[in-house]
Amino acid sequence: MATSATPDASREQLLVRLRRAEGQLRGVQRMLEEDAECREVLTQLSAVKAALDQVGLHLISERLRTCVADGRTDCTEQFEDAVATFMRFAALAK
Repeated sequence: MATSATPDASREQLLVRLRRAEGQLRGVQRMLEEDAECREVLTQLSAVKAALDQVGLHLISERLRTCVADGRTDCTEQFEDAVATFMRFAALAK
């Protein structure tokens, strides 16, 4: 993650989300070790996936905001790059 693309406050929020997802994932591992109900495990996996998806979407949107915030008049190349990144991300999220 490029430091110039993500402001410090935003970066901290993303790290908090990732740490929370990490904790949830450790919880899923514990649930499996303890032979928890399938539905409960899947619910927690869904929560982890949603948290990771939100981090990814935030990173992509920050790339676009950076171009606009810098006052550039032609963000076409960055926009196309961000769209391509989003499409790869969306394919991975399936």
